[in-house]
Amino acid sequence: MAAKLLFTGELPIRDIDVSDRLRPLSETAVVSLMASIEEVGQQSEIHVRKIRHQGGRMKLILGRHRIEALSRLGCTSIASKLWDCTDDWARMAEIDDNLAHADLNALDLAVFLAERKTVYERMYPEAKWGAKGRLSANGSQTDTMSVWGSEASDIASFATSVAEQRNLSERQIRRLVAAGQALDRETIQQLRNAPNRVTLADLQTLAKCGVEADRRAICAALAAGEAKSAKAALTARHAKPGDAARQPADLDARRLADAFARASQEGRKRFARDHLEALQKLIAQVSK
Repeated sequence: MAAKLLFTGELPIRDIDVSDRLRPLSETAVVSLMASIEEVGQQSEIHVRKIRHQGGRMKLILGRHRIEALSRLGCTSIASKLWDCTDDWARMAEIDDNLAHADLNALDLAVFLAERKTVYERMYPEAKWGAKGRLSANGSQTDTMSVWGSEASDIASFATSVAEQRNLSERQIRRLVAAGQALDRETIQQLRNAPNRVTLADLQTLAKCGVEADRRAICAALAAGEAKSAKAALTARHAKPGDAARQPADLDARRLADAFARASQEGRKRFARDHLEALQKLIAQVSK
């Protein structure tokens, strides 16, 4: 069913359901929007859907940060566009609006890309994942309703467009999708709560991890701050007795060997002169 615009105008903020969002609120974004709205006002409408089979309940499609900013400023209504649409149309609009922003972290990007693939394939089961349309950078209050229609290109087209926008390779985009598909609500929340921000490298490790128990252990370790990276968490999980004592020394030895190999002959000589006494003691120890 095609989406139908029902109304454009003010809606009571208290009547809009803002639950079940893919992305949590960013305090920095809310504060920035509050300053912008105080200076120039609300520059574009939020988008809301009217759910007919639930008594006309109104549920947010996109504009969560604008609702929060206006609520904190004491406003009771908000400029809105009210739609009659399907669940999938609404979710796709939310996803594409967020993909058009430049401030998504790696975890958010993985979640949105994986969800977009799922929704798109549900909407268009006869087509491969892809999109005809655009992903355009937009400002904090820009209106972007870029739900793509039934004319679709294949998966490579969409992966390419996102890769170019995010300065990533198509392979990285695909691994982000794989990581997002491998995570559930519990593990996503664990990673959001981790003391260190989850990186693209962490998500690539999770994407390549074929054992669910290992993925859950990695997410738990990152959330608890027990590992600095997903790779370190996976290595620690499969470490054998005695490995812990050897691993730091092995890493130091590899780093020293690499630095020595890359150094010039004159640089090696200078290092030997500067550390001659320590080197002689070490040579004596390993020669025993």
